[in-house]
Amino acid sequence: MALIASLFMPVVAAGVSAAASGHDERVLDLRLPDGTRQRVLFWVPPGAKGTIIMLPGGSGQIGLEPDGRLRHGTNFVVRTRALWVAQGYGVLIPDAIDGASLRGVRSSPRYAAIVNALIGFVRAHGAGAVFLLGTSQGSIAAMNGAAHAPAGRVAGVILTESVSVMGGSHETVFSADPRLVRSPALIVANRDDRCAVAPPDAAPRIAAALTGSRDVRVLMVSGGLTRAARNCDSLTPHGYDGIEAQTVDAISRWMDAHR
Repeated sequence: MALIASLFMPVVAAGVSAAASGHDERVLDLRLPDGTRQRVLFWVPPGAKGTIIMLPGGSGQIGLEPDGRLRHGTNFVVRTRALWVAQGYGVLIPDAIDGASLRGVRSSPRYAAIVNALIGFVRAHGAGAVFLLGTSQGSIAAMNGAAHAPAGRVAGVILTESVSVMGGSHETVFSADPRLVRSPALIVANRDDRCAVAPPDAAPRIAAALTGSRDVRVLMVSGGLTRAARNCDSLTPHGYDGIEAQTVDAISRWMDAHR
């Protein structure tokens, strides 16, 4: 933790613009002390119960423009943001750092520090308890952030359709120090997910690796549409396509009990 603290101070907003969607979303360009730019989409409704840092899968590149437009908006944690807000939670969604792919770096100490900088920003500017939620490759980032967050800063971590089998990114949730996670954890798996690197039957093994947490639960869901050719695409059961509302509702109930 000393290394993380020495490399990163709290992030600050370098620019603010209203998103084009008409919602109360803001696009923020956050500057880290090393000069790195971190663009985020930030939406906190009045009276929010908590705020979720939502970590996308794939390359992490969502193509967030200054006016709020998204070049790549189909990822589960991106396209469902209005559902989370309807549940009473604010959301912060980071784009890839300077537009570079996050594949292979989410389990690194440097990325743990970046997630913890985002936690610091949300604690200063968000509302309520702070949760980390990652999907697919993004679950690696959520695990890493939770593992290296100072005690009490994260109310819970949610890992959805987590990458647990080594693939092209050369990292999995097991690469991200799961034994160091102290916060409550929810592992969500879709029985109908056919993504080879995120098999649903690995959920109990992920839960078992969280030896430092006294509150770990596995939530199994089922169903979903297949509107993409690749099993690991967001518009398949891997991304809860067609079952977003019930999945968000189930996760929100768990967060309500842990905020």
